[in-house]
Amino acid sequence: MKKIRDLSSSVAVLFGVAFATFASCLFSASAEMKPWQLGVPEPVSPVAVRIHEFHDYLLWLITAITIFVLALLVYVCVRFKASRNPNPSKTTHNTTIEVLWTVVPVLILVVVAVPSFKTLYYGDRAVDPDMTIKVTANQWYWTYEYPDQGITFDSYMVPEKEIDPKTQTYLLSVDNPLVVPVGKKVQVLVTSNDVMHSFYVPQAVVQIYGIAGRTNETWMQIDKEGTVYGQCNQICGINHSAMPIAVKALPAEKYQEWLTEAKVKFASVAPKVQIASNSISN
Repeated sequence: MKKIRDLSSSVAVLFGVAFATFASCLFSASAEMKPWQLGVPEPVSPVAVRIHEFHDYLLWLITAITIFVLALLVYVCVRFKASRNPNPSKTTHNTTIEVLWTVVPVLILVVVAVPSFKTLYYGDRAVDPDMTIKVTANQWYWTYEYPDQGITFDSYMVPEKEIDPKTQTYLLSVDNPLVVPVGKKVQVLVTSNDVMHSFYVPQAVVQIYGIAGRTNETWMQIDKEGTVYGQCNQICGINHSAMPIAVKALPAEKYQEWLTEAKVKFASVAPKVQIASNSISN
């Protein structure tokens, strides 16, 4: 009996910790970001919203499976312990059980695969985008080109000694952020001038590799005014950590004001580069 009580106590503690972690993840997802928080950052794009909904769906599903397996293990340990089952069954085959433990996992995979593929294809590429931005990765900075507006500029991380602690964050703030209008669908074409890089903005759920000689496509739509941050998350050399991404979303009027100023500040003298449609790939 003592062993059973110890087992029950251990199981209860484990379940309590698991439930607390699950609850923290669930409720902190909508909270304001803060140090050491649990859960995913607040979504700012339609793709991010879908990904987070899929994440929560999987979380409930795996929690239900975990509780079921835990209950089954506890039942088996108690029901078939040696004192209650001195003559164990010699059964070697059971058709019903064989069918169940084959069919049930297949059904679980199906209910996971269907929404997974729908979300995957939704975020694959832009349909009828409102604008296009070409992102070129370099060691170790980003070049942003607005082909339709004829402007190009580089974005460097702000050095630690130049950081304004009131308005900037070291390793995240840049001198020239990527600026987009709120609520507009932006086609993002990513390439590289040297080694492989990765354009990664977690709050918008954007991650696409930049590869020299190849143009990869993704899209984003920032639905909330403000600045979201990202990083190059492909190890690309000694200053890999010095390639932050800052995407600043502005309302339409403020974006037009910025664009007017940017055309003067970042006026491009080079002719627009025509990007062949067959060079765009996943």
